[in-house]
Amino acid sequence: MQKYLGAISCQITQDAASALQQADAVKLGEFMQVAQREFDRYLIPACPSQLTAPVLHKLLNYQPIQPYVLGGKGVGSQGDGTAQFIVKDEDSQQQVIDIIERDFPQMECVKMTIGSAYRVRKAVIPAAGFGTRMFPATKAVKKELFPIIDRDGRAKPIILAIVEEALSAGIEEVGIVVQKGDRTFFEDFFKTPPSPELFQKLSVTNQEYSTYLQDLGQKVTILTQDIQEGFGHAVFCAQEWTNNEPFLLLLGDHIYSSETNSSCARQLLDIYSQVQQSVIGLRVTPSDVIHHYGCAAGVWQQQDAILSVTQLYEKPNIEYARQHLSVEGMAEDLFLSFLGMYVLGPKIFDYLAENINCNFRERGEFQLTSCLDKLRQSEGMTGYVVQGRCFDTGLPEVYRQTLIDFALYGRSQESALILPSPKGTGILEESKYELSKAKSMRLY
Repeated sequence: MQKYLGAISCQITQDAASALQQADAVKLGEFMQVAQREFDRYLIPACPSQLTAPVLHKLLNYQPIQPYVLGGKGVGSQGDGTAQFIVKDEDSQQQVIDIIERDFPQMECVKMTIGSAYRVRKAVIPAAGFGTRMFPATKAVKKELFPIIDRDGRAKPIILAIVEEALSAGIEEVGIVVQKGDRTFFEDFFKTPPSPELFQKLSVTNQEYSTYLQDLGQKVTILTQDIQEGFGHAVFCAQEWTNNEPFLLLLGDHIYSSETNSSCARQLLDIYSQVQQSVIGLRVTPSDVIHHYGCAAGVWQQQDAILSVTQLYEKPNIEYARQHLSVEGMAEDLFLSFLGMYVLGPKIFDYLAENINCNFRERGEFQLTSCLDKLRQSEGMTGYVVQGRCFDTGLPEVYRQTLIDFALYGRSQESALILPSPKGTGILEESKYELSKAKSMRLY
């Protein structure tokens, strides 16, 4: 009995925990069977009058349910009342329930779904750029601290809207990568409360929001990129902080507005929990602006929504995009570009480190896209067409339009400028097509 309750049970528990972290249902089912087998071997002989549990064992070994289960064991006191099964899928779950309720009428079935054990807890936001496209404003204020007006009419810096986007998805910790000399600006905003004199001058509502900011600031860690060596290098600066966990990556000058009850980041994390591999947020983009963005191609796993990615390419010209990046079912000269939102596995840092150590630069800097493609080749990658809109605030004309559109987007069809779409646009929402065709880059 001591042997089972000690070393044997400890090892089985560790193995089962590892299977849960890896989302490996087959192995978890195997370990459940091992646990039951070892229990029967070591513990039942110690007290056969109470632990034999004939009805329970009949159910665990019942042949009609075996095609549908990956493993099972008794739980609790091993009495004739409780058993757990890992099933192959939702249909199998219902089949097992129907069989048990038919053949074991004394037993009541309860469904349980285990979510991803290795869930995404952290988000990384690179915010260490110079903001050259917004000069000379960025000589006075970091572009991530430029103000926007949200749907509630509240003025806030862009970086706060991005942090709130991450937290809306259930993220627990946010790491913001900044230049070494800018650390104080970001720490003051997220960590330092207003002076008592200023606090007293705030309205009651703003005093409450100030308290909210202090609570939010406890979830924010400021990281530094000592030398500005590109987007990929900025992401690499978060390697130690992410601690070998998958993470949500958001750009420091992009803000998002969802078209559903789930935030854009929440949508991406939900897909990650389904596919258990890195996910890249996508949007439909016309050919005349495709050269500004990273692009993806692949095969639809769910038409117009979930894509098995087969290629990634940074800022293609139209000829290359037409030849290599077209996706079946989409209208001519419409492509899938990066939304600026990713869920990445920790292996991305291996490829970033390889480029940095070998001094492999693209356009003079260490980039992310080529490393994403290596990650795709190694582990597979899923693309998801996010149901929402992205506002890129890194260009003056786009930032100006963001100030107009962001607070209004989603409130009504009129404010979102929904217009009739041409035939054949597929998944492209009407407003995205018409606005982009009107020589506007404000969606991107």
